[in-house]
Amino acid sequence: MLDSYFKISERGSTVAQEVRGGVVTFFTMAYIVALNPLIIGLAKDADGKYIGGGDAPNLALVAAATALIAGVMSILMGAVANFPLALATGLGLNTFVAVGIASQMTWADAMGLVVLEGIIITILVLTGFRVAVFKAVPTQLKIAISVGIGLFIALIGLVDAGFVRRTGQGPVPVTLGDGGELVGWPVMVFALGLFLTIGLMVKKVKGALLIGIVIATGVAVALESAFKIGPSFISPTESNPKGWGLNIPALPEEVVAVPSFDLLGQFNLFGSFSNIGLITVLLLIFTLLLADFFDTMGTMTAIGHEAGLVDKDGNVPNADRILLVDSLAAAAGGAASVSSNTSYIESASGVGEGARTGLASIVTGILFLLTTFLAPLVSIIPYEAATPALIIVGFLMMTQIKEIDWQDYGIGIPAFLTIILMPFTYNIAVGIGAGFVSHVVIRLVQGKIKDVHPLLLLVSGLFMIYFLSSPINTWVG
Repeated sequence: MLDSYFKISERGSTVAQEVRGGVVTFFTMAYIVALNPLIIGLAKDADGKYIGGGDAPNLALVAAATALIAGVMSILMGAVANFPLALATGLGLNTFVAVGIASQMTWADAMGLVVLEGIIITILVLTGFRVAVFKAVPTQLKIAISVGIGLFIALIGLVDAGFVRRTGQGPVPVTLGDGGELVGWPVMVFALGLFLTIGLMVKKVKGALLIGIVIATGVAVALESAFKIGPSFISPTESNPKGWGLNIPALPEEVVAVPSFDLLGQFNLFGSFSNIGLITVLLLIFTLLLADFFDTMGTMTAIGHEAGLVDKDGNVPNADRILLVDSLAAAAGGAASVSSNTSYIESASGVGEGARTGLASIVTGILFLLTTFLAPLVSIIPYEAATPALIIVGFLMMTQIKEIDWQDYGIGIPAFLTIILMPFTYNIAVGIGAGFVSHVVIRLVQGKIKDVHPLLLLVSGLFMIYFLSSPINTWVG
């Protein structure tokens, strides 16, 4: 029954591969359960209240709701779209909601805007517009999106592991480790996990990524127990450069904790309109919409290419269903007060482990649901043990670069901008937008504007509005 519904054999996979892939995807993105509360749970709204309406942060509430929505939507993605793509609260989007939106209104109003964005993007899917835009993109630009995301997630892995860090001063934005040196046991755990995983992959050991994460976590727990390393973040004015990036890999005092889902339903759909005005509200929704729209398109494309599930034109099977579930997830995240949920590029780690169907997403979703009760257990896995998988997957996705025609400037230059701007701006949508706009401009200069799909012209115009949103907002204000 499983094989027939999910087409496991048809896609060259096995149930064991799908389970392993789902587990690896979960491990590489489970950090969101701990990180999302730190982003939206510690920020105050315009009334000085924390999310949920309290005068003090309640991170457990945010963590439970974060895991719940991630679990439900990942299972829905697997069951409805049969695609190895998991969802959770979108990084970047949650920061924008916390800093750029909630600071101007109440948390309930801010989450109402997220729900509105999710409703609008769902309508765009149901009308066929979102899928039509995806199909209007030239095949080689879709490949460039996949390659750029590969470079992006490799950088995410290096930064989260502390191997690459911000300098905080001078002309160079990032550097090796702390001041040009690798310091502390955590980065050694990352190096061990990376080389162990590489060795296992070279030897073609099944479950290489999962084995690497488990062994690196075990070593991390032993080191923390022996040396009491502690976290890298101590306070806003004090840090420990030799500490762990997020989770401290120590055995928890309790394994099971009863969750509370009191945040669900705490949103006000139209409250923001009376607070900041129609024009500002529309600009905020547009920013959320565009980022969500193209982040997912890029992620879906990258996963499809890596899993070998695309057709000759670079189109992904069941794209309409994938985008529908993703759109519903945006609204669900707002309705649960955890910010817009979106597709996670970390799903590529599960694909690297062999996942090819939606069964892997269901496994990931079940693990997220269990996390609502087992949050203390999940907190054992540090960044440094999970991020080696992202480096490996980044390499695998970069191998597609050979399919791009670099001799055609109308493709090569947009592909180049797409690839470099994703990691350099830490934003998938920016890379996609730069690629689209430059492709249109170059084709115009070449006198080949008729080769550009009308929808791509429209979207490029929207991206120009997105890039110029700050001066436009200032002018309107």
